[in-house]
Amino acid sequence: MFKIYGIFGIIMILFAELNFYFKIEPFASWYFPIIWFGYIFIIDALIYKLKGHSLIMSRKEQFLKALLLSALIWWLFELINLKTLNWNYFSTTIYKEPLWFRFFIFRTISFSTILPAVIETYELIKTFKLFNKVKLLNHHDITHKFLHGMTYTGLIMLILTVIYPKYFFPFIWGAFFFILDPINYLHKQPSIIGYWKSGNIKVPFALFVTGILCGLLWEFWNYYAVVKWSYEIPFVGFFKIFEMPILGYLGYGPFAFELFSMWYFVKSLHSPKTTHSFLELNKI
Repeated sequence: MFKIYGIFGIIMILFAELNFYFKIEPFASWYFPIIWFGYIFIIDALIYKLKGHSLIMSRKEQFLKALLLSALIWWLFELINLKTLNWNYFSTTIYKEPLWFRFFIFRTISFSTILPAVIETYELIKTFKLFNKVKLLNHHDITHKFLHGMTYTGLIMLILTVIYPKYFFPFIWGAFFFILDPINYLHKQPSIIGYWKSGNIKVPFALFVTGILCGLLWEFWNYYAVVKWSYEIPFVGFFKIFEMPILGYLGYGPFAFELFSMWYFVKSLHSPKTTHSFLELNKI
């Protein structure tokens, strides 16, 4: 059975897309949370229909935690963007809400959808078992030297991004993965390194594709909105698909890795040993 909230999600997306034309306020300005919560509801209902369990129906507490962590993560990226200045927000309509409400409440609600959207998209891809036959022929040894080197590399990437943003801005779409994934591996949390070590690269493949798909949808819906973002990308800001330069889409795959690593790092702080996976990665 297709859950009622999935039908509600379809209505939300159809309304938001029609409103790109009619521009009825305040819904036009609030398109982002409307359309992305609608997307989350649709995908979750579809997963539940296919599998009999889903994030919202079966793991409500984790869904709520994902909303909270998602907002915190993207506020972190917004803070870094104060240095890189790679994207900015603008509107073709006049705000009626107080500035503080628009700046903090609206953005926080919008940012809260990012991680759940990625999770739901990943679980849908996993449901169809598209990458189940993808694996490495050989297993790989992971040394402490390699893990430390990877974390130090991530820290250097982050520092260079902040100090020399004009030249090293792409590093932000990978720095947190390099820093945190080795820590997750050492804490016996799910990690990309762990899957690579075992030859199981279907999880990284699925995550990478998830990032690209979500990125395309983020940019597609953003293009038609009255409240939107645009990019100022040094050197490679050419040949745009919607508002994003084509090379920028390459950052969405690593961004999915970062979200994965950030979730399990936070999880490890209060649950040192994971017995089950938020994304059910052990079942892919």
